[in-house]
Amino acid sequence: MSQSSKKMKANERREYILALLKQKGAPVTGSSLAEEMNVTRQVIVGDVSLLKAKNEPIVATSQGYMYMMDGKEELPYQRTIVCQHQGDDTEQELNILVDHGVHVQDVVVEHPIYGDLTARLRISNRRDVKKFIEKVNSTKASYLLELTDGIHTHTIASDSQEALDEAQMALEEVGILMTK
Repeated sequence: MSQSSKKMKANERREYILALLKQKGAPVTGSSLAEEMNVTRQVIVGDVSLLKAKNEPIVATSQGYMYMMDGKEELPYQRTIVCQHQGDDTEQELNILVDHGVHVQDVVVEHPIYGDLTARLRISNRRDVKKFIEKVNSTKASYLLELTDGIHTHTIASDSQEALDEAQMALEEVGILMTK
């Protein structure tokens, strides 16, 4: 196989990934893409990185890769909250938020060397929470909050201010929301 035919196949694969992400409108895991195309997950990571370098609005979320359509994911009300807890309380924190109709857009921690480290979560229901916790546990990954003694922020969003207010009060009641 010549170098140019290898490159053509890689370009075709990237075009397919881009078309699939645009069509799905939902997260697609790197592992499922790799399996479908009979390549390694690392090849998919490289392909997505090259697509991002071409200014394609692809984001990696805790559920997989997503193509961000203009305005598609936006909810009218957003705010940033500051929380502090240990990793064991993450599931409770996320369930409180989604049970109040709140979408958890991201988590941010302030690292002493790198500054703000942001991870897109895009968690909007208990199923998303369960998948996120299972993925953390199965990969033995660390929560970002472990870098900052449990202090982290979330961008949360909803269709109503009331839902954001109620979710915030519920987090405060269980001692997760930082208020001082």
